[in-house]
Amino acid sequence: MRAHTSRHLTALLLALAFGVAGCAAGSGGGSSARPAGSTADRIGRAELQEADNLDGLEAIQRLRRQWLQGRGGAMGASPVVLYIDGTKRQSLDDLRIYRTTEIQQIDYMNSNDATTRYGTGHGGGAIIVTLVR
Repeated sequence: MRAHTSRHLTALLLALAFGVAGCAAGSGGGSSARPAGSTADRIGRAELQEADNLDGLEAIQRLRRQWLQGRGGAMGASPVVLYIDGTKRQSLDDLRIYRTTEIQQIDYMNSNDATTRYGTGHGGGAIIVTLVR
């Protein structure tokens, strides 16, 4: 009986150890590693302050490069649409005007959510910039 209990205890301890190790390995690079106010779809103020002396486009290129990749199939990639303080802009290059010190937050909205909010023409999603007031 004692050997049987010992094997169960050993198996339980191993399962617990692997579970803890798996949780620790899975958390690297996740949202918990980002500064407060930031997620995979948001660059918050604290993270923007860490990217000091960059313009808005450079900050996105450094912090969330994947947002800039167009989406699409055989007909070609759809570009990401830019909104700054609620106003649609013609080009992502408009972000070069603003320094990270002037930006409160930058959000990415996937194509489905952007189409629901803003209408058609958002196959690549939308980048929404809120300036410091």
